Amino acid sequence: MTIGPTPATSSPRRRAVPLRLQGSRLRAALSFWSRSLLLRVAVLTLFFSTLAMFGVGLVLQQQITKGLLVTRQNVALAEVEKAAQTVQSDLQGADADPSSLARALGLTLQKLGNPALVNESNATASNSGAFDPVIIPADSSLTVGPLAADVPADLKASVLEGNVAYQYTTVRNVPALVVGSPASTSTDTFSVFLIFSLAADQATAAVVRNTLLLGGAGLALALALIAVLVALQVVRPVRRAAAVAQRLAAGDLAERMPVKGPIELTALARSFNGMADAIRAQIRQLEEFGSLQRRFTSDVSHELRTPVTTVRMAADLLYDSREDLPAHLGRSTELLVAELDRFETLLADLLEISRYDAGMAELSAEKVDIRGVIASCIAASEPIAANAGVKIRRTLPPKPVVAEIDSRRVERILRNLLNNAIDHADGSTVDVELVSDSDVLAITVTDHGVGLKPGEAGLVFNRFWRADPSRQRQTGGTGLGLAISLEDARLHGGWLQASGGPGQGARFRLTLPLVAGALVESSPLPLRIGDEGDDAGPDASDPMDNRDWNHHGLAGALPAGGTINWPGVLDAKDEGAR
Repeated sequence: MTIGPTPATSSPRRRAVPLRLQGSRLRAALSFWSRSLLLRVAVLTLFFSTLAMFGVGLVLQQQITKGLLVTRQNVALAEVEKAAQTVQSDLQGADADPSSLARALGLTLQKLGNPALVNESNATASNSGAFDPVIIPADSSLTVGPLAADVPADLKASVLEGNVAYQYTTVRNVPALVVGSPASTSTDTFSVFLIFSLAADQATAAVVRNTLLLGGAGLALALALIAVLVALQVVRPVRRAAAVAQRLAAGDLAERMPVKGPIELTALARSFNGMADAIRAQIRQLEEFGSLQRRFTSDVSHELRTPVTTVRMAADLLYDSREDLPAHLGRSTELLVAELDRFETLLADLLEISRYDAGMAELSAEKVDIRGVIASCIAASEPIAANAGVKIRRTLPPKPVVAEIDSRRVERILRNLLNNAIDHADGSTVDVELVSDSDVLAITVTDHGVGLKPGEAGLVFNRFWRADPSRQRQTGGTGLGLAISLEDARLHGGWLQASGGPGQGARFRLTLPLVAGALVESSPLPLRIGDEGDDAGPDASDPMDNRDWNHHGLAGALPAGGTINWPGVLDAKDEGAR
């Protein structure tokens, strides 16, 4: 025989696991209870109907048992009166000699125990059930009857005083009713007792109790079934409406509820269909407006390229001959060229955004050592960092980190993150770190400057949004760099997230799969400054998945202070942005 470990030898960790499992199951059950109308109706109906049936059955059982006992008591009193009359008539003038009295008592006892020997007026005694007679003379030590010792002493005393009395007791482990009556003759006074067994009455009460229990249980189940059927009639149209709503949410805007059935359901169906028509009209208007807006932006951007090219040629000619011009004209030429450079950058960014809005962006992935991409981006940003008094520190692994990426887009992301960090570092350092595992790589760009204010995380990737428009920028950004970077990260199937706090600096984390098309589930680098270990990313099961928004030009558009967990966008309550 194998004996398992006793509870005392079980480790606390092993005991804690079932407790956690039980807690999670309890929470799941409570959640299902709160969400299921059908379950609540069935359980509550069964519970309250069972209580009602139990109460009614208890009252009925008590009344029936009481009625049986009262009937038995009345019959027993009538029987003992007849037995007393029989004893008086048979023992009238009986000899006081003990032997003669014993014979007379035995004959009378035999007569009382055999209803057939009783006169016709006592013939109804047989309907009262079996009983055992006992006769006790008052002035003799004789006791006649096999159960004389089972007669309670209190009852004997009461009958000797001349009272007709009864008492419930147990005779030989069987419940019984004992009734007694005095019987007086010219020579002596006798106490006559009849012992009625209540076993039959107890069996009748048990049958009644079982019948009430079975009937009550059946009635409670029937009521619960009826309640479930009624609830189904109410829940079924709600479920149909929910199914139609899910298909609408999935994009089937032509889905409608059938208008049929009771008045209440047809009213619900008409209201729902009217709401669906209004939503469909609004969505069509938004789609048309968005299409017009995207086409307008794309057309304007393309149309501007020709005049910008012409202006660029003229500006370059002026810039090359600025030394021959007066000082104020030379300075104006320099400002013209600088602003023209910024305008061309803005135009290129607008064209890139329009491609994403139109869903025309394509990923040209190839296997590249990401360390080289990071090194070239840092080299390009170091002159700007030196100008701002910022030092860039890098932490790269010694071994190659090969990933299938679009180098041009990843370089653009890193340049935007580095330029943004230099602008907000306030003369401190900017840290660049790369870590990879078997599935993904993560790059963090951390500055130690002004940091991010609470409630701004949802705004950091918005187009043209700036935390402090008056801040002097070293890189002359257009306000579209982070928005384009977010789209580039999504095109790779990765995340681009921001974190930080006032006075703590800011950290941007780029997480990309090593294989193009793979799913990113976690990041090997922490997002928040000071955290260690893996940091899980956004919930991929969130219904507001960014993949549905990439084609609508709404990337990064989050309300300030909201709690939205999209890929690439941080919880606005916990993190800040610039």
